[in-house]
This record gives sequence, structure tokens and C-alpha cells, in this order.
Amino acid sequence: MKKAYYLIAPILGLLYITTTSGVDEQIKVIETEIYTVTYSEEFQQPLKLDYWVQCPGDGVSRKGLDFYEVEGVLTSDDDDYYNNPWDKGHLAPAADFNCDREMLKKTFSYLNCALQHEGLNRGPWRLLESHERELALVNDTVWVNIIVHFETDSVLPTGAKIPSGFTKILKYGDSIEEYKFPNEDVRRENWRNFRVVGE
Repeated sequence: MKKAYYLIAPILGLLYITTTSGVDEQIKVIETEIYTVTYSEEFQQPLKLDYWVQCPGDGVSRKGLDFYEVEGVLTSDDDDYYNNPWDKGHLAPAADFNCDREMLKKTFSYLNCALQHEGLNRGPWRLLESHERELALVNDTVWVNIIVHFETDSVLPTGAKIPSGFTKILKYGDSIEEYKFPNEDVRRENWRNFRVVGE
């Protein structure tokens, strides 16, 4: 099994991209300055993303920022999110990296973006993101692991595959919390109802 390594330097900062030949050359593991993502070019969606909360307090405005593509990786794009219920859902939330404008901007890569139902993204998912920042204010480090599930074959006409759900795992001190969400309109649900570990 052969691994190929690429180094590129777009707006994200240094990116280390590992492609494993002979397994699936359409899956890339990419390390950025603020998160590590396992990305499927076939699905045009992330499969897994890991980060730690760096700046949980109030910071700079995200006004004027929008998602951008990254050279060397086939990702989703604006067309995949046009006139449908799918939000450009941050996996590593912008508000967790609100140290300065440059760091905030790095969260707006399509590598960090998933097709997420607006009822999930603007509801329980957003509230769980607030919870992880609250934890970061009283804990030295909050590590976050996200797994994107693809249990159906739903593909947009534009080519990106729609995730069926998301698992988010929070680790801090000796504690672990795990949440599993379906990728559907759950805006009226309490985010705590999706907790599967650490109850």
C-alpha cells in the first residue's frame, strides 16, 4: 500500500493531504491549522472531522465571509446548496475559532462544510455548538470528533451525496458526551434528546 503526500498553501494555511493509493484515491486526509478532515471526493462531503475548541468567547464578526473551494480537492460548491433545504453546515463551527478574522475565515472552506438540513443546522446542532463552547470556558481543552453518516444513496443532481446523519463526540477532562442526529428537520427537538453516551 503506497501513500502519496501533497503540500499546498491556500488561504487555509498549510494543508497536508494524504491519499492512500490502492484503497480509495478519492478519500483524502487533510490537516489544516485548525482541524483534520477525512474527505470523500466521490461524495463531495467530509466523512470525519476532528478539532478542539480554541476561542469560545466573543470575537470578531463573520459578516462578509462565505465558503470557498480549495485547490487540489474536489468538494461541494455553491450549486449544491441552491434552492433546497440543505444548509452549508459548518462542522468545525466558526464561533469556536473566533480568535481573529483570519482564523474565522479558515472555517469557511468547503472542506469544513456538509449538506445539513436547515432544521438541524439552525436548531439542535447550533445549540450543541453553544454547549461545547460553554464547556470550553470551564475546561482546559474540549476535543470534538464528528462522523458523517451515509446510510442512503441520496445524491443531488449537482453530484454531492446527502449525509443521512451526524455523530458528534465531545471529550473534556475525564468526560465524554456523544450525540447522534438524523439529517432532517428536527428544529423543534431538544438537542439533549440526541445524546447517546454520557447521560
